Parts: sequence; structure tokens; C-alpha cells
Amino acid sequence: MTPCHLHKFGGSSLADADCYRRVAHILLTHGHSDDLVVVSAAGKSTNFLYKLLDLSDSKQLWQEELQLLISYQQNLIEQLLSNEQARSLRERLSTDKSQLSTLLALTELNDYQRNQVVSFGERWSSRLLAALLRESGVAAADVDARTLLVADEGAVPQIRIEESRRKLQALLAQHANERLVITGFICANDKGDTLLLGRNGSDYSATLFASLANIDRVTIWTDVEGVFNADPNRINDAKLLKSMSLTEANRLAHLGSPVLHSRTLQPLFDTEVSLAVRSSYAPHTDFTLIAPKSSQASAPVVTSLPSVSLFSLNLSAELPQLLDAFVEAGLTPLAYWALAHKRVELAFTHENQKQAQVIFEANRQALGIEDLQVNQELGLVALVSADANLYRRGFARLLSRDAHPLCNDGLSLVTLVPKKQVNLLTQKVHRRCAGPRKRIGILLLGIGNIGEAWVDLFKRARSALNKELEVSVELVGLLSSKRALLSETDIDLSNWKQEFEQRATPWQYSHLFEQLENLECDELIALDISASADLTLQYPEFFARGIHIVSANKLAGSGPLTFYQELKQQLGNRRLFWRYNASCGAGLPVQHVLNDLHNSGDDVQAVGGIFSGTLCWLFENYDAKKPFSELVHEAKALGITEPDPRDDLSGRDMQRKLLILAREIGYELELDDIALQSLVPAHLAEIKLDAFLERMSQLDDEMFRQYQAAAEQNKVLRYVASLELVESKLKAQVGIEWVDNHHPYANLTPGDNVFVIRSHFYQSNPLIIRGPGAGREVTAAAVQSDLTQICRDLLQE
Repeated sequence: MTPCHLHKFGGSSLADADCYRRVAHILLTHGHSDDLVVVSAAGKSTNFLYKLLDLSDSKQLWQEELQLLISYQQNLIEQLLSNEQARSLRERLSTDKSQLSTLLALTELNDYQRNQVVSFGERWSSRLLAALLRESGVAAADVDARTLLVADEGAVPQIRIEESRRKLQALLAQHANERLVITGFICANDKGDTLLLGRNGSDYSATLFASLANIDRVTIWTDVEGVFNADPNRINDAKLLKSMSLTEANRLAHLGSPVLHSRTLQPLFDTEVSLAVRSSYAPHTDFTLIAPKSSQASAPVVTSLPSVSLFSLNLSAELPQLLDAFVEAGLTPLAYWALAHKRVELAFTHENQKQAQVIFEANRQALGIEDLQVNQELGLVALVSADANLYRRGFARLLSRDAHPLCNDGLSLVTLVPKKQVNLLTQKVHRRCAGPRKRIGILLLGIGNIGEAWVDLFKRARSALNKELEVSVELVGLLSSKRALLSETDIDLSNWKQEFEQRATPWQYSHLFEQLENLECDELIALDISASADLTLQYPEFFARGIHIVSANKLAGSGPLTFYQELKQQLGNRRLFWRYNASCGAGLPVQHVLNDLHNSGDDVQAVGGIFSGTLCWLFENYDAKKPFSELVHEAKALGITEPDPRDDLSGRDMQRKLLILAREIGYELELDDIALQSLVPAHLAEIKLDAFLERMSQLDDEMFRQYQAAAEQNKVLRYVASLELVESKLKAQVGIEWVDNHHPYANLTPGDNVFVIRSHFYQSNPLIIRGPGAGREVTAAAVQSDLTQICRDLLQE
């Protein structure tokens, strides 16, 4: 059977006897009897072997240093193994010491012999770990990778995939249900000479063996928990990524990630192998899983390099031709920029500078490369994400004048800055783009028709809103007049009604505010989709507790002037927002337009219109062929009027809306400053509803008389609100007007609202806003628009 798991342990995971015991425990508790294991040299053994080569090259004494290395290995053997197991490894180690002494004594070592010296570190680790596993009672064997991996020589050995696959499959067939501990970092040519796989070669060995054996999972056990969304040594609140796509991981590796190396990831492409990065020091903790074919973008990762090599040159050919030359040579630039006048720039790590220089020189004549310069005074800051475009604006806002424009390849955003700016910019980008998302909690006050329409709209709009603003906007509260549901977590929008019925409890304001204090949200926004006067009176308390408000409720904006001014002062004293566009005109952008006119330097001189869909419907349909009262009864039956039609016929609703607009353009008015002509006679205003409906015909004579009088002058009746300056005096009124047949008020779709605005810029040809001024969907849309704007305002800080 094919093994299902491969474990790779680096030198830091095998640094001493306790580390070896920990690794053995991991293999016994996290693995299976046929798992493959790949190991690096223990601790700093490889560095020690390179030091021995340097001493030998310079004809210095290396014997004492070799004895220190052998003693280190002997101590590991003695501390970990019983006499029988230890004796065998001591004998092999003695043979190795003799071979090393012979090699190091040579006058000059060729490359194969030097590679052989370096290979001893992995071979010792493989032997020792396999013996320790046998000591623990499980079948295990050490394997020299040179017997499996056959490679063609080059700058980096190129593995012969099919030949190596056959060798590995044959070995697996011979060792069923036995743990094979294989050396990393080394391979051999077809003559058996030792070759090294280069930097991070052991990790590459692990993923290569996993792909050759069709293993489901390879785990690289190291001294860190996995991949973080920033360097945890530099960013205090860096978070571990639990998952990551292979393409994102590969781009991060190309940009210099200390945890991942690009070559390690290459064998995983076009396979089903997933890669886990875990800590051998804390195997019980979370880790990062890199999925080969994941389509889901992970959280963005911010990475940086303190210094890079930036090549600047004039290029006669097209930039893609130069990039192709680097791809063919197996070297990808960190980022590149096309400047004016055929000048281009390409950034590389210092490690790759010499190889890049060679490629530039090799293509100098063919591509017309001139004036080649290298700058090493810049560092790199980058953000990696499959959704990189979503973060471009936020990242770009943080760039100084000294920064390079963002290079965007779809998976990453890269800039170069002076070295001294790298750390600060890295912190800013992490905080702005990759740090914990700001959590904005929404409290819905009023769950009737409009509230339900808003939830449906929010359900559709939230994903795009969260992506655009890079926040998490969540519904955390639902309140009716009698019951409330507050939730620490996001309320399920697809099941909110049932959740409310099952979990909502009676509430009072004092208890409500205590509960709101305990919600873990960065910001709270209350949506008042009610007509409650009691709720309006609580606005000062909402503001005092730092809660923003969106109002469809008209009562606050049209309340007593002192109360309104106190609310505005509270907003000014703190970074709080109150938006109430839905309170006048529903989804029509009336207040937006008035604010834009003010911001443009215009002077609004008059505002008027028909602000009631009910009164618009009544007067558009009234033609005196049937009594006015009969038309009202018809509208009530259709649900066009309020349950008590006097709420519409009184004009009080239009009076409040006109007051809201008057205050919005700077007039300090009270409600009673607006003259009101009610359609309901005083003697019918206070009687019971049933009695009013029976006596409503008393409206008919006066309405017929006005209709006839207007018609004689070729005019029509409309119920209008108006506010204008007349000879430096403000005139504000609501009532019946006779208007010409061609007037903007005269030919509306029944149920519409119309707003006519005159200003210095819009004098002879007024600005007209017309459309549905009521309705659950358009009102919900206005609330959502205000909510979105507050979220944007909050993120401007």
C-alpha cells in the first residue's frame, strides 16, 4: 500500500537528545506504521562540516574540530540508545570518522568529495532516528537518498523523476509497514557521485518524495507553528494562518519568506499532496495547511526584506522578452517596473544578484540592454493574497513619496522603499490590510416590513461590503418593541426569524445598554427602523455610549430644536455619525443632494415638493367624479394610507419631513414654525377612528369647491410642502396649492414623491428629484446606503 503521510524534521528539531525523543514521540502519536520520514542534519552539523572543509582548504588543523563533531554524535547515541543499538551506531560512526579523515587529508578535494563530506550530517540523523524508533519497538530502517534520487548535474541538480520514482516504489514494496527514515538534502548522479540539493534541500527532498510516492500529506516539522500573516518577531499581533493556497504560498516563498522556499513547493504543483507546516516543539497547537488546489483565498500576508538588489537599465526590447529570459534561466524577479523612456527596473534578493547579473550580460546584445546599474539601498515590503486587488487602495495610501509604485501581479502587491522605512511600512500595511479586521456590529431596532426588507438586502450586500471595506460587518442585535435578541456572534441571516422567536427575551433600555457594552465590536451602529418616540428619546444615551445611528424614524430629526441641537453637539464632540436620509424621501437622495450643493459652494434658496406618497396618490386620482372621501376609503382598502387615514390627511408627516430638510440646510426651525393646513377639520381630528370614517364625507364639499375653483384657472390641486426665502424672510408651509398643469407637481405617477430645489446655480431651471418616496424596499435601500457610508467614514480615520 502507498504510505499516506511523510514527515520531515529540520536540524532545529533534532538539535539534542530531548529533541530526538520529541520527534520519536510525534512519529508514534501522529503517524502510521508505513509513514516516510525525511531528516536534516542534527543541529548545526552541516555548518560544522563546511567549517571542516574551509579548514582543510586553508591547510589549517581540522582534527580537533572533527573530534568535537564526532563527540557530539557519540553523545547523542549514548543518551538515546541501549547498549546493543548504540554499539552498532558507534561502529558505523567510527568508520565515518576514518572516511572523513581520509577525505579532509587530501591535498585537494573535487566537488563530489566535498559533497560527500557535507552529506554525513543527514546520514547520521537518519541512522540515529531509525535506531531510536526501533528502540521504541517499531519497525524502522534508515535510507540513504543517494540510492533513490538520480539527478543530472547543473547549477542545481535536476532529478530524473521517472527513474527516481521507480526506485522509490521498489523500496516501498520491500518495506511494507516499516517506517523509512530518509536523508534529505542529498542525491546522486548516474555514477553514484554525491550531489547536494542546495539551500532548503531537505524540505525539497520531502515534497519531492511525497510527490513520487503519491502521498496525501507531507508535514514539515520545524521550530515555528506555521506561516504567520507577518513576521511574529517584528509584528506583535501577527496571526497564524490555518490554511493557505499553494499559489499564495509559492508567491510568498518567492518574496523571501523565512518559513517557505519556492523550490520546496514546486513538486506539489499538479498533485493532490497537501503540505502542513507545524512546530515539533508544540505539536498540539494549530498549524498551517497549504492546499494544492484550493480556490479559496486565505488572509493576506505581509512580508518584507530589509535590503534588495535593484537593477535599473535601458531596454530596447519589450519588457516581457527580458522576463522570459529570466524564466528560462529559472530565476524570477521579486518585482519589476516599466518606467518612462524604455527604462526598466527589476528587484532580486542579494542571494540572486550574481545570477541575475549573468543573465543580464548574456542578453545584453540580443535585448539591447544599456546603462545597467545596481542599487542596494532599498528594502522590500509586500502583501500576498489571491485577493490582492482588494487591498491595493489601502496599501497605496500608506506609501511615502520615496516608495516605488505598487507592482501588482494578481497574487501580490510589492513596493520598494529606503531601508530605514521598511519596518515602519511593514507595520502599517499589516495593521491596515492584514491585521485583525475591524468588527462592526449592527443593531436592528424594528423588525417589521422594512426591517425584514433590510435584512434581505443586507444578506445580498454584505459580502461585497466586507470585501470593499476590508471589515466584518455583522448583525448582532434584533429588537422589536417588546423583545430583544443580542448575540456575541453574527446572527444567521438565513434563519434570523426563527432564531429571534427562539432566543429573544423581554428588554428594558437600562439592561439593553449594559448588554451592548459587553459586545466585542470595534463599532456599533443602531438602525432605527421604527416610529417610536420613546426610542428617539434614547438617542443621547446611544451617542454617549459611542453607538452610531441610522434613522428611518423622523421623530429625532424633527423633534424640539434644543433636543436636535444637543444631538448634533454630541456628534461634534466625538467621532460619531448619525445619518437619516431614509427619514425623508425613502431611497431618494434628497439629503445627499442638499449636502453636495452646500459643499460645492451653492446657496439653497427654496425647497418644495410632495413628500407623501399617499397624498400624491389621492390628488393624482381625484377628479371630482367621485367624492374625495370615497377615494380615501379606496386607498385605505388598498393599504395606501396608514390604518388611520388622518395620519396622512393631517399633513403632519410632510411637515416633519420639511423640517428635517430645513434643518439640513441650516435653518433653526421648530415644527410649529411651519404653517400647516390639515385636510382634517378640527372637530374630526380627535374623535375615534370608526366615527371619523363614518363622518369623513364632511371633507367632500370643501375639496370639491377647491377642485372647481382651480379648474376654472386651468390648475390642479396638490398637497405641497414649501420652504423659501421671500424678501429675506423665511416662509415655510404645508397645505393645498393650485398648480399649473405643466408644473413638476402636476403630472406624477400616483404614489411618487417629488422634491424641487432652487439655488443660486439652479434658479430658473430648478433641480428636481422624483420617484417612489415610500415602500419597504426603497426605504431599506436608503438605510443600507446610510449604513455603508458610516462604515466608510469610520475607516477614513
